[in-house]
Amino acid sequence: MRVIGTVGLPGSGKGEAATVAEELAIPVVTMGDVIRRECRDRGLDPAEHHGEIASALREENGPDAIAQRSLPVVEEALDGSDTVLVDGIRAGVEVERFEEAFGDAFTLVSIEAPFEVRAERVESRGRDATDAETLRERDERERGFGMDEAIARADAAIDNTATLEAFHEKIRALLTEGVEGLERERAQEA
Repeated sequence: MRVIGTVGLPGSGKGEAATVAEELAIPVVTMGDVIRRECRDRGLDPAEHHGEIASALREENGPDAIAQRSLPVVEEALDGSDTVLVDGIRAGVEVERFEEAFGDAFTLVSIEAPFEVRAERVESRGRDATDAETLRERDERERGFGMDEAIARADAAIDNTATLEAFHEKIRALLTEGVEGLERERAQEA
């Protein structure tokens, strides 16, 4: 059993990591889906109220509320797969929740890219109404949830500044071989 969580600021590449997992038939549990579902349950548009509802869930149910709601989905996915990717951990307290639930089977990976690269990616994907200033605001909101602590607790980091294919190769190695595969992939780059 292997549960791999990703953490990273908007535009760092978490969605691309999830795409690679799906290509490998590895289940992906997206923590943001919990928030989007709650938005819809409250009659709100997730595109407009995502951050507000993420904050509300944490206020109403504790700082690990989104991780708590994600755990049963991860456990269900593990019934049919040896590996599950958890997309979008945002706080140290969420890391603790997954560590408590899965012990040594849980690995946290930080996906990293500089602000300018992330801003270009977010703008080019067109799904977010995000300019550089809005991205800075999103970064600050994410950091307010405790993302810096989660990033600091990562078992491994992936620099996502090279080509998309190079990033995909690193993610494939991570998902199929664990951190050891990621380290092997890095050694081949050097």
